[in-house]
Amino acid sequence: MEKIPLQQTPAWQKLQQELNVTTFFLSENGGKTSSAPVNYQMLILKKSTPLGPYFFLPYGPYLREKTFAKPAYEALRKLEKQERVIFTRIEPENAENASYWLKQAKKSKDLSPKETWVLNIEPSLDELYKNMKQNTRNLAKNYSKKGISVEKVEKNPENLEILYHFLTRVAGKRHFHPIERKTLKAELDQPFASLFIAYYTPSENPAENLTPPSKSQKAAQKPQKIPIAASMFFDDAPTRYYMQSGTDADYKKLPGTYAILIEAIKDAQEKKLKNFDFWGIAPENAARNHPWAGFTKFKKSFGGAEVAYAGTHDIIRKPVKYNLYKILRKINRLIRKI
Repeated sequence: MEKIPLQQTPAWQKLQQELNVTTFFLSENGGKTSSAPVNYQMLILKKSTPLGPYFFLPYGPYLREKTFAKPAYEALRKLEKQERVIFTRIEPENAENASYWLKQAKKSKDLSPKETWVLNIEPSLDELYKNMKQNTRNLAKNYSKKGISVEKVEKNPENLEILYHFLTRVAGKRHFHPIERKTLKAELDQPFASLFIAYYTPSENPAENLTPPSKSQKAAQKPQKIPIAASMFFDDAPTRYYMQSGTDADYKKLPGTYAILIEAIKDAQEKKLKNFDFWGIAPENAARNHPWAGFTKFKKSFGGAEVAYAGTHDIIRKPVKYNLYKILRKINRLIRKI
């Protein structure tokens, strides 16, 4: 039986409600007991536009079998009429089970990653090392020799700011809007979230350091730990997801992110999780200048396999308003580029 996506669970609904998002939850069990399998489950986010609302089902709907697609669709249709939505945006993971829905829908630009990269972490760490690219294996095994340490840290405001600072620097470099601080805080506050930070401790021998010591470092009796990378992960058994991540460009030659990932994998193994989802890669035949090309190569270097979903589709209810909404979105994107 396929796992219900985290983004279609009550836990994700709680997060969205903390962000003041209007939500609806529709589900049907295959029996009268709480242990009965779920036939379908839908977490529905209501989004507002100047033209009217629309629904968004991140990585949904969840459909246990193909036969449950129609009753789930009819349940959603009642809610659509009640809320007078322009369209409903869906992202089913299983295209076969959702084929009834996809026949009613139009392909849209993918919002959540359509392709992802998943590593089975049930084998021993030594076995995982064997399947990594040589450079990745060397960096993952020997990062401590470069003065790097990794800590699974408390989810406090100080550590949140470290991650947020790195994310905003990356966003500025790549010309996209960073995640809002309040959204990042809400995500990190969830029980399924964890935060890892990589630190660099300069050697007491200046000749061994990556960069010259600062005045404050010279004044200190002992070298200070410098945060150089931070990553947030979500756990939804049996999988750990690699979510938000950022680095300090001043220390880009140090393998801070490699160190975090190998420690996060070790930690997930200790928790008896089975999979490590690197969360999003470029399509198989993507151009070399694809914005995800660089970190796709990085993620694949750890070993694993590609997993593909159905992608983002829109079920259009009010065609005139939908087409006008698409035009306004294009204009908005052009303005943001100017």
